[in-house]
Amino acid sequence: MTQSRPLVEILAEIPDFRKDQGKRHPLSAILALACVAIMCGAKGYLAMSEWGRNYGKEISKALGFTHQKTPCSATFCNIFRKLDIKLMESKLGEWANNVSSVTGISIDGKTLHGSVKQNSGITHLLSAVSHGLGMTLAQCSIENKTNEIGAIGEVLKSLVLEGRIITVDALLTQRKVSQDIIEGGGDYVMIVKENQKTLLDDVKTVFGGPCSHLLRKWSDETTDIGHGRIEKRFLTSSDELKEYTHWAGLHQVFELIRTIMTKKTGEVSKETVYGITSLSPEQANPLRLLELVRNHWHIENKSHWVRDVTFDEDRSQVRCGNTPQVMSSLRNTVIGLMRHRGIENIASACRRFSAQPRLALELIGIRM
Repeated sequence: MTQSRPLVEILAEIPDFRKDQGKRHPLSAILALACVAIMCGAKGYLAMSEWGRNYGKEISKALGFTHQKTPCSATFCNIFRKLDIKLMESKLGEWANNVSSVTGISIDGKTLHGSVKQNSGITHLLSAVSHGLGMTLAQCSIENKTNEIGAIGEVLKSLVLEGRIITVDALLTQRKVSQDIIEGGGDYVMIVKENQKTLLDDVKTVFGGPCSHLLRKWSDETTDIGHGRIEKRFLTSSDELKEYTHWAGLHQVFELIRTIMTKKTGEVSKETVYGITSLSPEQANPLRLLELVRNHWHIENKSHWVRDVTFDEDRSQVRCGNTPQVMSSLRNTVIGLMRHRGIENIASACRRFSAQPRLALELIGIRM
């Protein structure tokens, strides 16, 4: 396990925008309470304030509070909406990068549906999440999904790209994105669809053109059985387009055929996906490419799904200022911290922390 500084030390480095006059509670204590309360199941700042008042003076003192009462919900609201989210994301992202030994990174967007209903200024977030642990390494807010293309540059600038593999879906398969990744010393795996029609036609020709049988290719497959279905993935890769494309660093193209059979009904569905990568055949054979494409969806399974199902983010109706992104960032942080400590079942862990809050305090680096 990678040794790193305790989260509570990182929270203490996030700048406080408030003037000294009238400041009642340290910002570091408020953020630490928020993280611990989230780990104990709190879904909003009202629940956070109730959590602080329910667990007594000993815990509030350990968190860094100097007054008898911990903050009310209005205090959380006022602070979160004005907090410098870029500085906060930068600090937490740097910590996550140091904590997680990352090779693969997924970049994808998530809509905050509750904030959309409340007409919030922050309704969509673009995140970079590590394969494997599912730690959020960087995040930025955008107005809607169509603006992900313009925002990905900001996310890439905040990442250490050297020696890392960036995976994206078809929307973010753009020449500028591939160029930025290669110039940063990284590699990419990109899905290709109709938004890059010329590239898609070229890739399809390698695997289904009139001279396809003459081209150099490699293939492999995997089979998974579970949840009442059998899923087979068959991937074929080729480096024949390497010298015939203007995409930065492009080395291989691939065709992935997914075949899913529902065991109960015998119904079979088939899907074909095409992609490109800067990785050479020596760096990524078909089996490795299958793994990278599948791991890309960890951003859905290990981050977005947990935030929606366990922390009820999709129904959260916070809307003032930076509050939606601050809440999302804190959820990302505690999910990453728990996964780093080997916790797989986040919901079960939250129930355990609620019964034993001192365990949650220990997780962020506070020992009582």
